[in-house]
Amino acid sequence: MNLKQERILTEALPYIREFHDSIVVIKVGGHAIVNPKNMEEIVKDVVLLYHVGIKPVIVHGGGPEITKEMEKRGKKPKFVAGLRVTDDETLEITKAVLVGKVNARIVSLIEKHDAKGLGLSGKDGHLITAKKRGPLRAIVEGAEQEIDLGWVGEIANIKPAILTTATGEGRIPVIAPVAVDAKGNSLNLNADTAAGGIAAALHAKKFIILTDVPGILKEASDKDSIISQLSINEAKALVQRGTIQKGMIPKVEACIQALEKSVEKVHILDGSKPHALLLELFTSKGVGTMIYKE
Repeated sequence: MNLKQERILTEALPYIREFHDSIVVIKVGGHAIVNPKNMEEIVKDVVLLYHVGIKPVIVHGGGPEITKEMEKRGKKPKFVAGLRVTDDETLEITKAVLVGKVNARIVSLIEKHDAKGLGLSGKDGHLITAKKRGPLRAIVEGAEQEIDLGWVGEIANIKPAILTTATGEGRIPVIAPVAVDAKGNSLNLNADTAAGGIAAALHAKKFIILTDVPGILKEASDKDSIISQLSINEAKALVQRGTIQKGMIPKVEACIQALEKSVEKVHILDGSKPHALLLELFTSKGVGTMIYKE
């Protein structure tokens, strides 16, 4: 073992002690879901957290795979403010991809690496109940329009007991962001929003979003312009100024909502960076963006 490795292990120890027996909610999305090697490395890191006494909960997206399946069927995806417009057929595709494909794959990887996974969707046991989101006003081709998002939901209630029971039994819950409404209809939830809501309901120690970008950037075109830390108010200001755009908007909004409720700190990281999760949790410098309370 060289000195660099020893320093890393020594630096990790106080963080392992701090996070022991605490819940960490990890949202996995973007192309980490598509790339089998990336996904397996992330799962291995999650299992390591589990074996050092942390209670991880995974919430996953699957946007690229949903888009790919839609295009195979001749459907063109449409997004408004980072949210997928979801008609009847898109909803069926979403459920099939998220629950039947992505969720099962992640649970299988957890089992492969010597831990116990539990695959869930928000519909199971009414884990997440939601209501249909109202029309959204947005600028489309230079003109403001009112757009119906279809079967897109906003969270009404989360039952954290289902997840605390699972983690208490030594399982790693893996949750697909499909919710149910009061009439039993399925609703597509933005995965970041679902993950943030779950983190808040569980009073998680940490909420971490693994995505396709290295963090919040000062300049969208410059991946080296990472903002390592910012407060809630600074994050809100970046959204208002338009520095944070498109798919990053629901991510940052989910982070802010989680912080304003009960989560201590939130992080946005590049899920394709080797061991980004461990480096962010167990080193003082970190590798992404941390948002904190004032």
